[in-house]
Amino acid sequence: MASAAPDVTEDNQPTSKINKRIALLIGILALLLAFSEIGGKNAEQDALSKNIEASNLWAFFQAKTIRGTTLRTAAEAMEIELANATEPAARERLQKRIDGWKATIARYESEPETNEGRKELIARAKAAEARRDISSARDDKYDIVSGLLQIAIVVASAAIITGVALLAWTGVGLGALGLALMIIAEVAPTALF
Repeated sequence: MASAAPDVTEDNQPTSKINKRIALLIGILALLLAFSEIGGKNAEQDALSKNIEASNLWAFFQAKTIRGTTLRTAAEAMEIELANATEPAARERLQKRIDGWKATIARYESEPETNEGRKELIARAKAAEARRDISSARDDKYDIVSGLLQIAIVVASAAIITGVALLAWTGVGLGALGLALMIIAEVAPTALF
């Protein structure tokens, strides 16, 4: 009984050996895809969390502004009342109240010890927005990475079926591009786009 010659590729290597290499490539691409999906999900959750933090800080800022405006209006009205008061005890009470309100207004403007004055709240809200934007940029890049890796897996799989080596090399190229973009997403998420 004559044995059949093994299938060989253009470079005279047995097809099963090439298919094993492509299968290994697909496994590596799938691993990278898993890391990409995890990174993208983490970036998405972080962006959402920082967006909520920024919104809360801006709401706190607005509340401080409203309280300050209310106190400023009350202090101005009481200053008019003080100008018309003639009794020394009443004038002293009114002045004490006005001074207390003005101190509270000043505290609402800047309160470095608690980091909750309007000036500090603006800085904190803008910092949270900046962190949100970085996480959002990271998430966008991970979405592209996931797409590249999925396409690379499909193309490499087609190489096994068709025996066209160019498809396997295209999968390698797309995988390398995805890996490079994944690294950029981590170290410089706002680079490129």
